[in-house]
Amino acid sequence: MKTNRVAFIDTMRGFSLFGILMANLLIFQFGFFGKDELKDLSSLDYGAFYFIKVFIEGSFLPIFTILFGFSFIKLIESILKKKDKSRWSIFRRATGLMTLGLLHSIFLWGGDILFSYGLMTFFLIPFVNRKPKTLFIWAGIFLLLINALSFGSIEGTKKEQREMATYIEKADNVYANGSYLDLYDFRANVTPPGTDDTGLAFFLSTILKPIFGTTLILFGMGLAKKQAFVNMEDEKKWYKIGTLLVPIGLALKSLSFSFVESNFSSMLLTGGSLLLAVGYVFLAALFYKTRPVQRLAPAFESVGKLSLTNYLMQTIICTTVFFGYGLGLYGKLGVFGGILFGIVVYIMQCVFSLFYLKRFKRGPFETVLRVWTNWSLNGQIKQKGNILHE
Repeated sequence: MKTNRVAFIDTMRGFSLFGILMANLLIFQFGFFGKDELKDLSSLDYGAFYFIKVFIEGSFLPIFTILFGFSFIKLIESILKKKDKSRWSIFRRATGLMTLGLLHSIFLWGGDILFSYGLMTFFLIPFVNRKPKTLFIWAGIFLLLINALSFGSIEGTKKEQREMATYIEKADNVYANGSYLDLYDFRANVTPPGTDDTGLAFFLSTILKPIFGTTLILFGMGLAKKQAFVNMEDEKKWYKIGTLLVPIGLALKSLSFSFVESNFSSMLLTGGSLLLAVGYVFLAALFYKTRPVQRLAPAFESVGKLSLTNYLMQTIICTTVFFGYGLGLYGKLGVFGGILFGIVVYIMQCVFSLFYLKRFKRGPFETVLRVWTNWSLNGQIKQKGNILHE
């Protein structure tokens, strides 16, 4: 059973973190709801905003999700190579991710993804031993389901729009000027309009979010079982076909903004975002072995190997820079300035990751999660002869 680490997957994971940072910078600067209500933008900022919306937002986190599914299968293969069963290791990893996610969202920032990944792990258990074809079929079924459920208008009533405007104004003031305790209290006690326990948003986040994520995780699991991206020269014809999803995804996302008041807007945006994510993966695979990409690949690969640490560090850096208890630059850099800031932060992470991995094998948060997952102080998987079977 081959369980060698796939360099392309680490590289793509690092690259996806760059896109996630670019998209999250809109939230760090303008808030979860305020980022979509920006007005009086300069031509430069408007162009940057449209670029983020079409080319990045909603398409790089799905890449990360695909890679999560790929790595999930590789983790199980690695465990089974040394042990008879993997269920308790999977359970511990899921609870570890959920714990880190809760701490992240409660004490730092509400835009956490780790808790969702931990939660979605439990949805994956019935699919672990399925064949690649079965995984791809189920991924397609969930994709169609998600798109069908996204049909409908998301325009609120005049009253709801006024309530949202009031909430955004309050949030902007707290995040721009508040202390750490002010922000903590706001996140814990102030609920956005329409997101109470009986609201549609609550239903979507608690019931449909795992299904949305499972779609791409199953796709990534199928790729791992097919040993994709190992013999990349032999798979080029598939990469070329997959890259066709890039223009299709971009077209669908662009059309969604032209039909903002239409019932089809969310369907176009959701479907386009997911197709674009898959297309980006195949496009990157197609050019991965070229000389220009290979020169940059080690930097992205290093960031990818420390993805958990780098993801959390992005939150720490950005909250410190933008929120009121730090430098207080909330909303002051603009969209284009935020992109430049993000590029600088990511370059710093590349440099840090390259030097860090020359001395250490794993990042600090990766080590903590590995110790908990493998239930050993050194983070190593216990051999069959040294443990009781699970």
